[in-house]
Amino acid sequence: MTAPACEPPGPGAAAVREPPAQQTAAAQQTPAPGAAAVPECYGDVCITCSDTAVEVTVVRLLPDGLAVVDTGQGEEEVSVALVQAEAGDTILVHAKEAIAVVGR
Repeated sequence: MTAPACEPPGPGAAAVREPPAQQTAAAQQTPAPGAAAVPECYGDVCITCSDTAVEVTVVRLLPDGLAVVDTGQGEEEVSVALVQAEAGDTILVHAKEAIAVVGR
């Protein structure tokens, strides 16, 4: 499985971390002076956010495209503006944004 492409961080984003030791020497080369460093993804996690998507259950919908979800460890508020979710649905959430309905 190949790692997903990453977008360069926006203004004010955290500095790009060094690549893991298992990467090839070519991947570890330092950019030329004055060149912008472009973040890369390694493994299953994007270094710009270090989050992975998780399945949660919608407990109730709130106004403004928000919902309370059960994470299995408690309840959290997330955005469901990008999906057609209903109470009881299992949704996939990344960075507090629902990105898919995976079960009804």
